[in-house]
Amino acid sequence: MPSSALSSWDEPEGLAARGTLIVLAGRGEHGGVYERFGRRLAFDAYRVRALGDPTADPAVLEQAAKLLADESLPGPKVLVGSDTGARYALQLAAEQTAGVDALILAGLPTGAWASGSWEEEAAARTACPTHQGRLTNDPAFRRGAIGETPDLPEPRLDLVRVPVLALHGKDDTVSPLDQALNVYDGHPGVHTVVFHDGRHDVLNDALHRTVAATVVLFLERLRLTTDSSELPLIAEELA
Repeated sequence: MPSSALSSWDEPEGLAARGTLIVLAGRGEHGGVYERFGRRLAFDAYRVRALGDPTADPAVLEQAAKLLADESLPGPKVLVGSDTGARYALQLAAEQTAGVDALILAGLPTGAWASGSWEEEAAARTACPTHQGRLTNDPAFRRGAIGETPDLPEPRLDLVRVPVLALHGKDDTVSPLDQALNVYDGHPGVHTVVFHDGRHDVLNDALHRTVAATVVLFLERLRLTTDSSELPLIAEELA
């Protein structure tokens, strides 16, 4: 599957779409790797369009910009980046690319990972045996890519003017949590959620249901406001 190939999931028939998520995959991945995430969000009436690895094919970024400009896709439109895809999603938002209403950054990469065997890579990516099995048997997935250190755009959060949801696994050995938190520190528009026992591919990890629920809550809050400085609460815990 070419890295720029588009994978799509739509809302159930009879329901009005509530927004669009455009996913930028990470090193070695393609859009189809996010099938489980796409199906789950589509069930909640969000359209999902997943693209491949921008480090392997720069055309992915052009395709993302076209999707953001596509008026047939309902808003709000949210860029979702995983691994290196998160850095490129940040770049598009920092450049004030038209159509970006919010960002979701998963497993933001901060440095190099000491590559090892496939078993070690699979374990570093995800604790979910189902997803490990999918990657193991996926001929379009490129093993070893996570150990590469491509030139990536700087994470210019100071230039981002939309809400940001940052998702990170506490046990991420590819991009250690403390390094990622250092990037997010000092940016009040970033809401960070850390998943205990979570690993690098947080959207496809063992806690993928909890992650998807966190994403839906963020999206529902986003739909309630046009003010990017603060998202409204949907509910609060009462003593």
